[in-house]
Amino acid sequence: MSDRPVPDAAGVDEALLRCADEPIAVPGAIQPHGVLLAVTEPDLDVVIASANATTMFGRPVDALDEVLDDADLDRLRDGLAGDLAEVNPLRVRVGGAEVDVVLHRADGLLLTEWEPVSGAGQAGVAWHRRLPTVLQRLAAATTLDDLTQVLARDVRGLTGFDRVMVYRFDAEWNGEVIAEDRREDLEPFFGLRYPAGDIPAQARALYATNWMRLIPDAGYQRVPLEPAANPLTGRPLDLSGAMLRSVSPVHLEYLANMGVVASMSISLIDRGRLWGLIACHHYAGAHRPSYADRTAAEFLGRTASLLLHTTVAAGERSGVVEVAQRQAQLAAVVGRTPRELAAALTRGEVTALDLLPAGGAAVRINRQLRLLGATPPAERVEPLVRALLAAGAPVTDAVSRAVPGAADLADTASGALVVPVGGDDFLAWFRPETLREVAWAGNPHLSKTTQTEDGPRLSPRRSFDAWSETVRETSVPWQAHEVVAARTLAADLAAAALSRASEDDRLSTALQRTLLLEDLPKVPGFALAARYLPSSEDVVGGDWYDLVPLPGGRVSIVLGDVAGHGLAAAAITAQLRHALRAHLLRASGPGVALDGLNEVIAALLPGEMATAVVVELDPSTGEVVLASAGHLPVLHVTTTGTHLLADGRGPALGLLDSAGYRETRVRLAGEDRLLLFSDGLVERGRDGLAAGLEALRDVVRLAPAEPQALLDAVLTAIDPPDTDDVTLVGIARA
Repeated sequence: MSDRPVPDAAGVDEALLRCADEPIAVPGAIQPHGVLLAVTEPDLDVVIASANATTMFGRPVDALDEVLDDADLDRLRDGLAGDLAEVNPLRVRVGGAEVDVVLHRADGLLLTEWEPVSGAGQAGVAWHRRLPTVLQRLAAATTLDDLTQVLARDVRGLTGFDRVMVYRFDAEWNGEVIAEDRREDLEPFFGLRYPAGDIPAQARALYATNWMRLIPDAGYQRVPLEPAANPLTGRPLDLSGAMLRSVSPVHLEYLANMGVVASMSISLIDRGRLWGLIACHHYAGAHRPSYADRTAAEFLGRTASLLLHTTVAAGERSGVVEVAQRQAQLAAVVGRTPRELAAALTRGEVTALDLLPAGGAAVRINRQLRLLGATPPAERVEPLVRALLAAGAPVTDAVSRAVPGAADLADTASGALVVPVGGDDFLAWFRPETLREVAWAGNPHLSKTTQTEDGPRLSPRRSFDAWSETVRETSVPWQAHEVVAARTLAADLAAAALSRASEDDRLSTALQRTLLLEDLPKVPGFALAARYLPSSEDVVGGDWYDLVPLPGGRVSIVLGDVAGHGLAAAAITAQLRHALRAHLLRASGPGVALDGLNEVIAALLPGEMATAVVVELDPSTGEVVLASAGHLPVLHVTTTGTHLLADGRGPALGLLDSAGYRETRVRLAGEDRLLLFSDGLVERGRDGLAAGLEALRDVVRLAPAEPQALLDAVLTAIDPPDTDDVTLVGIARA
């Protein structure tokens, strides 16, 4: 590891506390490229004004009707009744000059910010006409590299800055430049990293709520607000949402040290969390893009933010599918060999080591430890696992940080993923050290402080020359889907281990629990409920249900039924459930996914038969795409009645080598609901299936719309016999 200079720790700690307390949201001043007037409503009397207001208006302003003509005043008042974002900017004339007025509310006042149109850079109408093409380029990007490079290039083309970078935060809030577009004569910053201290926590919090920040001239003189306190609250005015807000002097010093004269930043936010920034720098002089151009650049940032999750996930999807397939194979191993789990996971065609990309694995089951691949010595594996669990670091790419005494194991265990199985048993995977050369913009370990009258404060770095650091004792990080797969395998093993000493029916009970979701994941705008009742003749059967999140926010809800009961059927069910999950993740629809599952049965499980229905739901629209392989129709309840969705129903899985399952579409609106069910609910012996379906329709017609209550009403009214498994899944708008 690198030798790191140790600064005065006490001084740095005190400076960090001062930095955290700096009032960046209430600086009491603005930047001088505009004027701020805070007014009351509805009379629009000015109660706070920036000190430069007289420069723009030629005199002190007591009310907005003194500086706006009747038409502009009417437009302003009309806009106040609605969404202020739709008003901004309000173009007015002041002293014969055009001014953009931007409005927002804070601390009980209406804040009006007045920015002259003259002097602002203009991309021009031609660029804005190309905005749909720019958006198409963003949407067409298939990788994160493509997306961020398009973003950097088009934001620079729009705003005219000398350099535009896309800056991504890591888990510790260090930033890395992952895309860049710049003037040809500027040195590249691509690939450089910046320590977390360059953007303190409270500044990041402000970036998470205020998407845009502009500094047209980093050498500006701050313009105070008069009076300094808000008359309504007695406190400084909250400027966190103001475009003219004066920024921290430390940040201005930081920009000066970099030679940056003007800057602009746009937040990139992934599902509510600050992901990174679009950082724009200008060196040639002051630079102020127009409000319209800044708004367009922010729109590009917001669009890219919406694309981040799916773009990153797309790059990982192949790995997700591969792990899911191996998980299905190992789930089948657990089902076939419940009493020889350790041997099955270490000696079979597919072992625990095959589940994840790792150098070695350890399997401790029933007090027996077995090692696969390159691992630490056997006598050190268990102590290392216990230490990682005790340190709260079961998943880490830097073992020696959590367990310093394990630094000598870096060649085999710089990274570790540990999952308990039950008791003292566990599964563990190990990854070797991966040396990484990290290029920082200046030495990140040299924290500087400056002594002031109030005590030490942080001083921004002066050197941004590339500084390379060799990072040791770390491994390739573990991906989220890898951790989930490991924990799922451990849950399968734990469930099997609980009943290993008892008879097969107890083992079957545990295995069945691994095939059913304990809790259905939340689906925005929809309520779901599921119920499974096992047959009294066999503790476990062939029914299963599942919910699979898909790219773009869609979800697939599955209900299936494997022919037969008992442990053998459960093992087949496990394979089909996990195989179908893998196909749903990469298929273009439920019909194609069922085709893939049918091919799996034909190739790997000849002679087996199952039915399944897949409902693909788009929560944003309520659209449902449905495909069925020999399963009973889904019941669709609308205001006009109850309907059995039987269109497109294909043959059961395993009957034909090639089935070509078709799809049907419906849309859920209002109190519409869907009920998926297995045949155990409606088969009535001599009365026949038709009578059972008609009885179900009669019950559902009068049952509550809420899914839990709906399932309760159905089971109470129908009271199905316990000779077969019964599974129900209800779906309704929340």
